[in-house]
Amino acid sequence: MRARTVFLIITIALLVGFAMLNVDEFTRASTLNLGVTTMQVPLGLMMLVLSLAILLIFLVTTLYMHSASLMENRKHSKELNAQRDLADKAEASRFTELHKFIESQNASNLQRESATTAAFNDRLAQTQTALLHRLDQSDNTTAAYIGQMQDSIVHGSRSTNHHSAAAAASAADIDARL
Repeated sequence: MRARTVFLIITIALLVGFAMLNVDEFTRASTLNLGVTTMQVPLGLMMLVLSLAILLIFLVTTLYMHSASLMENRKHSKELNAQRDLADKAEASRFTELHKFIESQNASNLQRESATTAAFNDRLAQTQTALLHRLDQSDNTTAAYIGQMQDSIVHGSRSTNHHSAAAAASAADIDARL
């Protein structure tokens, strides 16, 4: 309990105890002047009733203010929850957009990689074909050169000049192709 509530309870208890101890004085009749008329009323009892009435008015006012505060707190809580839900939805939307962006970037990267791989494979196939063609030409040139050498060995040196010119042309042809 709050200190103010404890103080209020203690004050009320002391007031009730004081009234119980002095009940004879509170109930003794006195003449009261009300301005227009006079009355015979117990003054202590009248003051006690007025004190209780003021106390009840303050209690009702306090209860009203407390309930109004609770209602406003509830309203603010609902608004806060609505704003929190809105922020959560916005954040989820941003995550969804980010996920879509990453997926599109990934798809784009896969397409580029696929295109690069295809271009690389095509270039590799072209290079391989050119290399095989060169190897075939080199084999043919070497075979022709060896054939000429065999001819010159078999036929002797009868056309030494002719073979030296053919060998020089064959060597020049090999160098040109390489």
